[in-house]
Amino acid sequence: MSSKIARRLASSIDEENLSLLRKIMQIAEDVGVEAYAVGGFVRDSLLKKPVKDIDIVVVGDGIAFARLVGQRLNAKRTAVYKKFGTAMVGLENHELEFVGARKESYRGDSRKPEVEPADLMADLARRDFTINAMAASLQKATFLTLIDPFHGIDDLKLRIIRTPLGPEVTFADDPLRIMRAIRFSAQLQFQIEEKTYRAIAATNDRLKIISSERITEEFIKIIATAQPGKAFVLLDELAVLPHFLPEISALKGVEERQGYAHKDVFSHTLEVLDNISKVTQKTELRLAALFHDIAKPQTKKFIDGKGWSFHGHEEVGARMLPRIFRRMRLSNDWQKYVQKMTRLHLRPIALTEEECTDSAYRRLLFQAGDDLEDLLALCRADMTTRNAYRRHKYLKNFKFVVERLGEVEEKDRMRSFQSPVRGEEIMKIYRIKPGKLVGQIKSQIEEAILDGKIPNEYEAAKKYLLEIKSDFSET
Repeated sequence: MSSKIARRLASSIDEENLSLLRKIMQIAEDVGVEAYAVGGFVRDSLLKKPVKDIDIVVVGDGIAFARLVGQRLNAKRTAVYKKFGTAMVGLENHELEFVGARKESYRGDSRKPEVEPADLMADLARRDFTINAMAASLQKATFLTLIDPFHGIDDLKLRIIRTPLGPEVTFADDPLRIMRAIRFSAQLQFQIEEKTYRAIAATNDRLKIISSERITEEFIKIIATAQPGKAFVLLDELAVLPHFLPEISALKGVEERQGYAHKDVFSHTLEVLDNISKVTQKTELRLAALFHDIAKPQTKKFIDGKGWSFHGHEEVGARMLPRIFRRMRLSNDWQKYVQKMTRLHLRPIALTEEECTDSAYRRLLFQAGDDLEDLLALCRADMTTRNAYRRHKYLKNFKFVVERLGEVEEKDRMRSFQSPVRGEEIMKIYRIKPGKLVGQIKSQIEEAILDGKIPNEYEAAKKYLLEIKSDFSET
């Protein structure tokens, strides 16, 4: 069996990776080091997926072997992380991570694992799932022979996520594996094995000892999957979601009154997220899809004879986001972008429902700026009605709005718009110093352009600047 597996692994690995592994094998042979390719490299090779990152376990000093490999292969960089006992070797087309074989576990409420050296079998046993607990030998006599003590190759065939040891033990050792199980299920489209599934539900409160940074790292990987909505269904079913995103859990539920019912905002949100994920890999746009209706529970109101209203949820939602992004240690730039998308996500739809002047289109072009295409993509993804007539009507009206936006943009050049008259010229003409007054004057010029009083041209703006001079005085 081992020789068959070795041949199978070799045939699944491209020539570039095979050549690199042979070089590492020779270095290990030269210095008498026992080394193995492990984890995702073995898993993805068996699944015939392209791999550029290779994890290597060394029985002994992983950092010392990493330095040697870096020297022998003329690495672009070698980074050592003594605190974690790991080293990264950067090559032209590969990232190699080296670590000494070890056991690690979290005890009690500690956020830091206890780590101690171990042999290969103990190292594989402490890994998260059987499909990641396989190793390929980098010894000359057994090159690429598979070491699979927990039948990971069988679980690959069965397409299941299962822990190598008892799931309670595995999740107690590192509770982040709870989220990793859900992430791998979504990434690979595998089912979580029944005992593992039950253990997640039973032990999810252990996530409280995991740092926000580590949880967010898994969350972003979940967002990046092809159908993240499926992962969020699992996060909800297993009561994991409230531990890091209670605001999304709060979207669940449908209330009916006087025969009026609103759609389940949780299900709608996941559908929007999956819709946007079909057309973009952009993380921040996927986040905008997840958070765009975040304030609907806070703004829900029943109006007699009319039904449910969520008036102002776009603005309330935008104001909620800074707290969420701070808690999850998410990028400030992403926060500003998602706030912008949240505030504007109803605007294109609103333009379909009324007769609008060019001014309304100019303002949307101005406010969306370079993110207009993203905003329109979000609006399309937000159309989740199952009613064929309504959907046809929405899409027809939306197409009209997109065309009108194109016409107004071509005519008025509103993208990345700013006042044609710069602040320095305003100060010179008005003989004023830098301050709020300059901004107020610029804003009035911009408003005049947006309202269509003057064209978006320098001469027209300068003429208007002179006309309104009497309206301003230095304060």
